[in-house]
Amino acid sequence: MSNLYPHLLSPGRIGTMELKNRIAVTAMGMSLSQDDGTVGEQLIAYHEEQAKGGVGLIISGVAGVAWPVGAVAMGQTAMSDDSFLPGLQALTARVHAHGAKIAVQLHHGGFVAGYSATRWGHPLWGPAVPPPWKGDFLSYFLPEELGGVGGGGVPQLKLLDQADIAVVVQQFGAAARRAKAAGFDGIEIHGGHGYLLSSFMSPATNSRTDDYGGSRENRLRLTLEVIAAVRAAVGPDYPVWIKLDSREVGKPGGITIDDAIAHAKMVEAAGIDAITVTAYHDTGSGKLHSESNIPHVESFNLPATAEIRAAVAIPVIGSGRIEPDGGDRAIGKGEVDFIAMGRKLLADPHLPNKLRAGAPDTVRPCIYCYTCVSAIYLGQPSRCAVNAALGFEFRGEPPRANGRPKHVAVIGGGPGGMEAARQLAALGHTVTLIERSDRLGGTLRFASLAYAPNERILDWLRREVMAAGVDVRLSTPATPDLLRSLNVDAVIVATGAVRAMPPIPGNEQDHVFSGDDMRRMMLGESSDDLKRKTGLFTRIATKVGAATGATANLALVRKATHSWMPLGNAIAIIGGELVGLELAEFLAERGRTVSVIDEAPRLGKGLTLVRRMRLIAELAEHGLGLYAGVSDIVIGADAVTFIDSTGAPRSVRADNVIVARGAQGDLSLAEALIAAGFTVHAIGDANGVGYIEGAIRGAADAVRAIAAPVSA
Repeated sequence: MSNLYPHLLSPGRIGTMELKNRIAVTAMGMSLSQDDGTVGEQLIAYHEEQAKGGVGLIISGVAGVAWPVGAVAMGQTAMSDDSFLPGLQALTARVHAHGAKIAVQLHHGGFVAGYSATRWGHPLWGPAVPPPWKGDFLSYFLPEELGGVGGGGVPQLKLLDQADIAVVVQQFGAAARRAKAAGFDGIEIHGGHGYLLSSFMSPATNSRTDDYGGSRENRLRLTLEVIAAVRAAVGPDYPVWIKLDSREVGKPGGITIDDAIAHAKMVEAAGIDAITVTAYHDTGSGKLHSESNIPHVESFNLPATAEIRAAVAIPVIGSGRIEPDGGDRAIGKGEVDFIAMGRKLLADPHLPNKLRAGAPDTVRPCIYCYTCVSAIYLGQPSRCAVNAALGFEFRGEPPRANGRPKHVAVIGGGPGGMEAARQLAALGHTVTLIERSDRLGGTLRFASLAYAPNERILDWLRREVMAAGVDVRLSTPATPDLLRSLNVDAVIVATGAVRAMPPIPGNEQDHVFSGDDMRRMMLGESSDDLKRKTGLFTRIATKVGAATGATANLALVRKATHSWMPLGNAIAIIGGELVGLELAEFLAERGRTVSVIDEAPRLGKGLTLVRRMRLIAELAEHGLGLYAGVSDIVIGADAVTFIDSTGAPRSVRADNVIVARGAQGDLSLAEALIAAGFTVHAIGDANGVGYIEGAIRGAADAVRAIAAPVSA
């Protein structure tokens, strides 16, 4: 075992449960169960892969104790009837076969159970009439996405009386009995995230004046009764713990850290074996959806977790974007006992085994793009931008070459090409990766410059390609003659999109750059257009940067561009999709005054919903001009004019204009190679712009097709 993570990889204990390491899969709603709440092969295979990957504990998320009442999403696991036991038992057996422990999270959605309301018309259960829901949350949805968030009018509320409370307590107790019968090793009670128990705990949503409202003790009464019912159902030695909010971010009158510490002491006294510390937020505020339980800031919840840990004697489980290094340090300092990971284990379920082997660089990195959770928000099963196998583990790995390798040429060294090359090589096939530029990465290099977490997957793909023994040919055009000389069996075309300058009046002026112009300028490349548009000093600096390798070092470029860029102070970006908005963030961080202009009714296409909510809010906070739904755009000598969404004429100053739109798929090479007699698979942006997720998913599909045995 590696000694890189001595605390994180050490054994641990929750109650009577012994764990081989201190890494847990945090409970997540993945929407991978069947429509009727039954656990089927899709969820079983998903958790089985995590068990194979070496995790100590899996916590299977949001199992509905009252399902379908209280359901928060499609494909949610049900624990509300004994008929669900066979699927649950199959799940625990498959996980146990690989040496991991598995717990189930008992859940009732309460006021957040919008799916239960819109799908079946159930009222939302809660303590009292909550404050009016308001905020900018829905303004971040694109028009085509709004259908996924439900409808059907305002849900009815069911304010719980004593008889209803008794039903809830009984439902948790009965679900606990089923959990033990199903073979789960422990139970996590969900007491956070605005769900039923949390809504009783929070002063913001509980205005009752009876025994279940008012004082802190009264607001916790329902939770304590649930704990007692669960404990009575499973016995004194069965591991039971609870997930608690450390605070409700941006929610006036909500749970504070002082409340959370008091709650922790009270549940400890009630016989709980551990506490998972999380946080929640005002759901009306879009930005806050990445500022609590799924934070964008690393170790966001660890300080509050440490405060709670200092107040109790039972183990505490930390969560919320905790990297292995940070988690190991926190455990070593006694600030937390276990680290529950979500997104990182979606990106690579084998992270624990790779850490144990002393190979952290081989862990496929999460890039914190929020594809996983945004899919749930839009009524879809969870998926991952960098791990196309997530949710499809039931299909198994593609077959290995088994002594009959194919020779595959992969054209294009961007994310799709590198992913396809490394996968095929790992299956035993011979792979030649052909890239026309002098380095791997494609447009992911520029995307990594604008959004630094992307560089993690860029570096990982490069390392994996080299480690796999792929024959990489840089600065090489892919021609039919070359492919014939290689005697390839199949060709993958991953050459990306073309980016033509759209027909905007004034686009021919020298102060107007295309997205490709910007990419070349920042990365030390050149073109005839760029030579015409830039001065001698810029051309020399670009040439020197390329010759010295400085522009290949993205961290150095990011740092250097804080001091100098060949751009004026006022920048207008025409195009408010992913590329335009990330470029706007990059330029604003370097002191430029930036305006983003787009004809689309809402900005942010191409960004996942949760990341979009955060990025657009932050751009607005920093004073950027954000103009959606415009028309009649004209680029002048020092300004861009347009008609805004209200019909009023507008003008924004522009020393330079960047046109960050016009990208479209390009199948010309694929079609030419098909005409030349080759078997071709086109993937990634060549088929239409799909960004990193589209490239990685297309690569996986092409690999599976190529690796499939030939039918007799």
